[in-house]
Parts: sequence; C-alpha cells; structure tokens
Amino acid sequence: MTYTFKFLATIFTASCLIFVSASAQESDITPVDFGDPETLSIETDDATHNFLVEIADSDEEQSRGMMYRDSVSPDTGMLFEYADNTVVSIWMKNTGVPLDIIFIRTNGKILKIEHSATPYSLRSIVSEGRVSGVLELAGGRSMELGIMPGDIVRHEYFGNLDDSAEN
Repeated sequence: MTYTFKFLATIFTASCLIFVSASAQESDITPVDFGDPETLSIETDDATHNFLVEIADSDEEQSRGMMYRDSVSPDTGMLFEYADNTVVSIWMKNTGVPLDIIFIRTNGKILKIEHSATPYSLRSIVSEGRVSGVLELAGGRSMELGIMPGDIVRHEYFGNLDDSAEN
C-alpha cells in the first residue's frame, strides 16, 4: 500500500511540474506589434491576387513570425523584409498552422515556394538562392491561386509598384 501511494504521489508531482512548466512557457509569450497590415499583390499569368500582410522587418519580429497562431485567414500573410540580399532559412517551430513560404528576389520575382510547410517542424526550409523577402501565406493558398516561381510580388519594399502599370 505504501509503495502504491509513493508511486502515485511521484506521478502526481511530475504531472504538476509538467503543467507548471507548460503554463510558464505560454505566459512568457510576449506580444509583438507588427504594425498595421499593408497591401501586397501577386501577379500570376492569369490574375492579380491581393493580400493584407503584416511586416516583419526587425530581428524580434522575424524571430517571432507567425509562431503561436491558431489560424491564418486566406487573404492575409506576413512579409519578412531582409536588409541584405541573402540566403534565408525558415523553420516552423512553435507554428501550429501549415504555411506556404514564398522566397522573393529583390525585384519581387518569386524564386521558390515551400507548399504547406509542416506545423512545429524543426526542418530548415532554405531559399536556395539570394532573396530579400519571404512571404508566408495560409498553407495551400499559393496552389489554390496558381501562384508559381517567376510570378511577381508587388509591394513598396520591392520598389515595383509603378511597374504594374506597364504590364
């Protein structure tokens, strides 16, 4: 009887520690203010698709990204703006929703798309070339809209808003 009581007490204590640890981690999540969403469009061969995106242009914002979100609306996203044209690596740690990760060259041209990246994965998703921006959309959205490498992302960050009138 004493053995059973000690065993149950040990399990109860361990369970409480795990619960307290998990609660502490969740409460340690400080909000990040990404500012007001901005309009961004993607031009495909067939159409122009408009999105409202949050901007991640600081180290703190880029480290957080879309972590700890329960959902992403179909016409929203997040644009990561990098000061240098560089090879970028992204992971899905603490991100509970699948995302399309779109790697973008300095001129706004899409280099690569990682479709429906796996939630909570620690696998590095690499741009495989120099980029100045990354756009994250709801998982599956780029396939649904026919967005492909070579399509153009239009946003003031890429300096190509005036170019859309020419095309």
